[in-house]
Amino acid sequence: MVVENKKLTQAEQISKAEQDVKAVLQKYDRESNFREQIGVWAWVVTFLGISLTIFHIYTAYFGTFPSQKQGAVHLGTALGLIFLLFPFKKGQQLFQKTVPWYDVVLAFLAMYVTYYKIINFDDLLQSITWGYTQFDTILSIIGVLLLLEATRRTVGVPIVVVAVLMIAYTLFGNYVPTKTLSHQGYEFSDVATRLWYRDSGVFGTPLQISAKYIYLFLFFGVILVNTRIGQFFNDLAFGLTGRFTGGTAKAAVVASCLQGMVSGSSVGNTVASGSFTIPMMKNSGFKPEFAAGTEAAASTGGQIMPPIMGAAAFIMMEYLGVSYTAIMAAAIIPASLYFLGIFIGTHFEAKRLGIVGLPKSELPVIREQMKQYGYMLLPLFVIIITVMVGYTPQRAVIYGIAAAFLVSFVRKDTRLSIKKLFYLLEQGARVALPVIAAVATAGVIAGVVSMTGLGAKFAASIIALSNGYLFLALFFTMLACLILGVGLPTTANYVVTATIAAPALINGFDLAPISVHMFVFYFGILADITPPVCLAAYAGAGIARANPFISGVTAVKLAVAAFVVPYIFVYSPILVMDNVSAIPLIATIITAVVGMVAVSSSMIGFLIRNSRFYERILLFSAGILLIFPNVTGTLIGLPIIVAVWFLQKQRPKELPSSRAGVRS
Repeated sequence: MVVENKKLTQAEQISKAEQDVKAVLQKYDRESNFREQIGVWAWVVTFLGISLTIFHIYTAYFGTFPSQKQGAVHLGTALGLIFLLFPFKKGQQLFQKTVPWYDVVLAFLAMYVTYYKIINFDDLLQSITWGYTQFDTILSIIGVLLLLEATRRTVGVPIVVVAVLMIAYTLFGNYVPTKTLSHQGYEFSDVATRLWYRDSGVFGTPLQISAKYIYLFLFFGVILVNTRIGQFFNDLAFGLTGRFTGGTAKAAVVASCLQGMVSGSSVGNTVASGSFTIPMMKNSGFKPEFAAGTEAAASTGGQIMPPIMGAAAFIMMEYLGVSYTAIMAAAIIPASLYFLGIFIGTHFEAKRLGIVGLPKSELPVIREQMKQYGYMLLPLFVIIITVMVGYTPQRAVIYGIAAAFLVSFVRKDTRLSIKKLFYLLEQGARVALPVIAAVATAGVIAGVVSMTGLGAKFAASIIALSNGYLFLALFFTMLACLILGVGLPTTANYVVTATIAAPALINGFDLAPISVHMFVFYFGILADITPPVCLAAYAGAGIARANPFISGVTAVKLAVAAFVVPYIFVYSPILVMDNVSAIPLIATIITAVVGMVAVSSSMIGFLIRNSRFYERILLFSAGILLIFPNVTGTLIGLPIIVAVWFLQKQRPKELPSSRAGVRS
């Protein structure tokens, strides 16, 4: 009887942990605020979700439709699902037992106004020349309004506010007092039809890339997550690093890096891996804020780690006109430096606190893990190899999906039944809904830029404000990315900054396009951990029961590399594999790694002893000199680091700051 009570208690604890994770997601992740009880409409949602996923798989293999038709199916079905699944107001899903009648009407209306583009495809093409009918205009207005409402429900208010302000700027640009930003102004009907029916608006490049690539990669991630790969990554990470100093934090960094490659969601990854790693970090002696900040910083970096990266990487590929292999090659060294910085930071914090590794007996055995579950890495290798040999990302992900499906049958506990397969097909659509809404609304913003010439106007403003100094132009662009990131998801943030800011830097300062696009991509992602609004850090703090703001500050300290590295690969594009040669590349990597050690040490306040104030300043300065690749900086920075090390070596060892909860 005692054993039964113990089992019941464990079950209750697991249930409570799952409820806590769900509560954190619903609080900080807008995408998780969907209706769970929708009555008979669940059959409609299942049908639409499965159909949408099958449609994308079919067109990826047999060939996509014209971009407007492909995009109409992609967006129209997604809008219908959004109105059926996401309530008008956050929290309503907790007590609603079915879908309200008005959301049913909106769902089918949204599908109609979008599918209308398919039904009248030829007529609408001719209307570009001859003009749109009044009915066409009304439907375009309804379509834009429904898109903005769907985006508000899934992504949040800020991105909608930005889109509305941009539309207002298009309508009333002739009233703007400054000559730099003013324009002729447009009629309301003209704005609506251009945004809804032309290739430069809602159905522009971002949505087209979402319909061709992003949806399939998200579905690929869904399959992997549901075939135990997340647990395998955790076990692999703890087996690799758990026995070393601060092993729990180092394992969290490795696990989040691996999972982030698949999920591409900062908040989702923080909660998924953090529900396991954060309690272990706390138990080993790390402060709750440090545990939350570590997980948030590492999880956020998943969007810049090849092979899959975040959704914006596929849009970057289209904007730059390069292969996805080139994007992966450009991302690998900066991403490695990013994670190395966090990894080193956790090491110094563990040394400062005296936190040792976990006993070997408590850790997974790498050889056994690889023997039992190593085959689960096959789908990732399939995608990498097929892309590298020249296949399109679309064909590569189809092969990856097929490999993941076959791999699931190797073990009984991951085998996909018919019911589970239908579940995954539906989940593929559900996971994609916020991304589809975000890129479509980003298309509205990009369309406005195209109509009004705002990109050229912004470029002129940036160059004038920076007075021709590249560093100032980069700094102002960074601020714009971080501010936009407060309200825009990463993909939308990238679309906006790549449309407006990137051309200013490329044309005004003659920079390598890949460097500039990676620059705005990085800082769009970093908004997720940059206070005051740092959702990934807030989500980690929710699990750790920590101060959210301090968790965000900690995440920034650990991820300081990400604030420095983008400047480096703009000044020295060799890090993003632009005009690369072997010896300079190796030298740059070595000095950058040493510089990262110094900068991370400065942030934590520990090298081999607790660092004094002036030592932290010296370490930070020396680290920056080494990270920026030049001989003079290396000759100055390296002796400074050696001098600080020597000074600390002369001091007696101090007792660790805290040994609470440390394993001996």
